[in-house]
Amino acid sequence: VRQGVDVRGYFAWSLFDNFEWVDGYSVRFGLNYINYKDGLKRYPKRSSQWFQKFLHH
Repeated sequence: VRQGVDVRGYFAWSLFDNFEWVDGYSVRFGLNYINYKDGLKRYPKRSSQWFQKFLHH
């Protein structure tokens, strides 16, 4: 940063994320939909698009 490198980011994390680990794949959450029957392919949810716009403003 001191040398002019653009280092920006945001990591969404909360205390409750730790509780979600217990559920594993049984409860759906997060910014991407994961298709368990198709090689775990990931598809962005609408919340992902919102979050991307939020980060750019």
